[in-house]
Amino acid sequence: MGFQQGLSGLNAASKNLEVIGNNVSNASTVGFKQSQAIFSDVYANSLNGSGASQVGIGTKIAKVQQQFTQGNITSTNNSLDIAINGGGFFPLSQNGSITYSRNGQFQLDKNGYIVNSDNKKLQGYNGVVTGGATTDIKIDPSDLPPKTTTKVVELLSLDSRSTTKPTASFDATDPTTFNNSTTASVYDSKGVSHSLQSYFVKTAPGTWDVYATIDGVTPATLATTLGFSGTGVAPTGGVSSIPITVTTGATSPFNVTLDLSGSTEFGTNFSVNSVTQDGFTAGRLSKFNMSAEGVIVGSYTNGQSATLGQVVLANFTNPNGLQALGNNAWAESSTSGQPQVNTPNSGSLGVLQSNAVEDSNVDLTSELVNMITAQRVYQANAQTIKTQDQVLQTLVNLR
Repeated sequence: MGFQQGLSGLNAASKNLEVIGNNVSNASTVGFKQSQAIFSDVYANSLNGSGASQVGIGTKIAKVQQQFTQGNITSTNNSLDIAINGGGFFPLSQNGSITYSRNGQFQLDKNGYIVNSDNKKLQGYNGVVTGGATTDIKIDPSDLPPKTTTKVVELLSLDSRSTTKPTASFDATDPTTFNNSTTASVYDSKGVSHSLQSYFVKTAPGTWDVYATIDGVTPATLATTLGFSGTGVAPTGGVSSIPITVTTGATSPFNVTLDLSGSTEFGTNFSVNSVTQDGFTAGRLSKFNMSAEGVIVGSYTNGQSATLGQVVLANFTNPNGLQALGNNAWAESSTSGQPQVNTPNSGSLGVLQSNAVEDSNVDLTSELVNMITAQRVYQANAQTIKTQDQVLQTLVNLR
């Protein structure tokens, strides 16, 4: 029987060396999960049941089990490289067949889909995230449509020491007829920029007339009147709706609310503290990035941003039950359970990190030590066969 035990030990040790060698060879494979050989002993069945002196007949590999522990995160220069920090797998689709991977090295194909090196498409949601059924994620390269300006907010500090001007003498082309002026950009429905000029004329202590012109076209319109109390804050008036007529083929006229209600009047020089407006011109997609929850946000040349989609992750009750397919991919099986698909950073799912990949979880130092141990085990089993051979040789030589 010694031959049987030794032979089974040699086979098991050889298989263990194969597992260790596979781990070592994939030490630099992104998203790779190392495997471990699980051994079990072997006993022969007896007609009378197990006896107290029963001797086993060797060992066998019961299972090669992958270790789904976290790998190190390494930064990259590719904005489409994504690392999972925590549980979960990337669902990938190829002609409707779904596989799962921890390798987050992605790129865009010619149609704008996010794909891996095998041209499998990353799954998630497109556009504004609404949940529901997942689909192939596609980056929409379309220009961001313009937004018509509806409100301009100017926070000013007017000089209470300014001299009064005759009301009837105001002329936008004559700087001597007004005290101060400022300019803000507004956008029509086609994203064309127009210049809204505001002119401030002090007509009495604490009282200012505000005129407006568009693109320097005169005559100016009396937009509103500002009235300040003795403290110079919280003026009366200061909010008006200005109709703007344009000739760019856009909606005309369109109304813009000019809000000066936060302005002040103190004994200091005139200053413009801030000018904001809620419109913008059209913009082209310049870059995009991803949040920890997998939301893909595009940045446009007009300074705006928009949600382009969201990546989802899938997890399993028993990840060790997944069927390994190679190419860093696994498939659902009867022992893995159904995939539990959700957005990152929810439930048992980890968070995502863009411009990064998850390294292999192989510890080279540990694997090299395991390799030496497996080699010694192989040598020891070979020695048992040699010893058994010597015993048999002794029996044959008996006279």
